[in-house]
Amino acid sequence: MTSSDERSRKPRRRLFWLAAFILVLFALYSGGWFYLAGKVKTEAERAVAELGGKGIKADCANLTVSGYPLNFTVSCDSLAYQDDAKSIAASTGSFNAIAGITQPLLPVAAVRGPLRTSVPGMPPLWIDWDKLTATVKLSWPLPRRVLLQADGLSGQTDPADDSDPAELFYAANAAGQLEPKDQDVFYTGSFSDLEINANAIGGRVLPALDGAGAATVKNGVALIAKPPKSLRGQSVDIASLDLSSGTARVTVSGPISVDADGLIDASLKIKLKDPKAVAAILAGAIPEHKSEIEQGFAGIAMLGSEPSMPLKVVKGKASLGFIPLGKIKPVE
Repeated sequence: MTSSDERSRKPRRRLFWLAAFILVLFALYSGGWFYLAGKVKTEAERAVAELGGKGIKADCANLTVSGYPLNFTVSCDSLAYQDDAKSIAASTGSFNAIAGITQPLLPVAAVRGPLRTSVPGMPPLWIDWDKLTATVKLSWPLPRRVLLQADGLSGQTDPADDSDPAELFYAANAAGQLEPKDQDVFYTGSFSDLEINANAIGGRVLPALDGAGAATVKNGVALIAKPPKSLRGQSVDIASLDLSSGTARVTVSGPISVDADGLIDASLKIKLKDPKAVAAILAGAIPEHKSEIEQGFAGIAMLGSEPSMPLKVVKGKASLGFIPLGKIKPVE
């Protein structure tokens, strides 16, 4: 064999081993994909059975796993949950979650409305949207981030009889994000063009509102794992809570807590932009106190176009600066 023949065989051998290596990787990937697909179905069935053993009905109708080989897609025709013991029920339309091969730990889910809910103490609700997506950045033991985004979000009552539903609200856009920070949970959210139906708030009239906020819920990880039955003993630190309409804007920041007796403690900073415009909105929303609102904000407007002041609440007793506001009833 000549040296030229030997040189020509080396590239062919390398190509052969490369092809074999790729085939082995593909076989391992395929095996893993189909194993995970089967695991998803098995775990879903196990979870439904466990809930059924507790008297809770849950369903992911027509659960399918697809997308091989480039994606991993989990879909259901509808989602439903019903706990007769607690008189809680919820259902939505189709659910579709996709994780791409390049970003397997960043699945994106889309849910079709409406969301129908029945909870004790509240009328049955019908929540709908044009588009709703959820993005989760997976990690262990908790996701690093959960983001919900909705367009065309609306709500109305969902009467069980033949009476007409009552419109509640509409928002052009809304978004909320949760991020665990040690044992706390950091929340950011926003909405735009929120219109609240006057009939839903006792005939009071509010203009379209925009809002944004950021806050840290203390011990939030435990609260998500086991939602509390009461607000007592809970606390939140508001980095910023902003509500605006036109030139009027109110910004709130500071900590709020509720003690074991339900009494509120807070040390907040209130910042106003265009106090006269804020007063006009409040006077329209609370017409029975229109004169007091106009008089109070006339004095605030003398502090400038963007005044700020402290709002203190000590054991339920509230004061704005040096002005006492009265006592807040204990919360449940």
